[in-house]
Amino acid sequence: MSNVLEGTESDTLEAEESTPKFAHYAEAASVTEGYIMGRPVMAICGKLFVPSRDPNKFPICPICKNIAEALFLDI
Repeated sequence: MSNVLEGTESDTLEAEESTPKFAHYAEAASVTEGYIMGRPVMAICGKLFVPSRDPNKFPICPICKNIAEALFLDI
């Protein structure tokens, strides 16, 4: 694995306002670039989001969490 995954910003490309928002995991360099440039980033769960908010204010995406835990158990 070339890069460590890090907690990312909240989910801002939600289709509906009633949809729960989550903090996602993605490649750290992509998150930084997305935050600075305002570009969408692909989370490890497959969700596209634009990093723009404090991820500590949202629950972690359960799919991202399961994938990250599985990846770290294999190391």
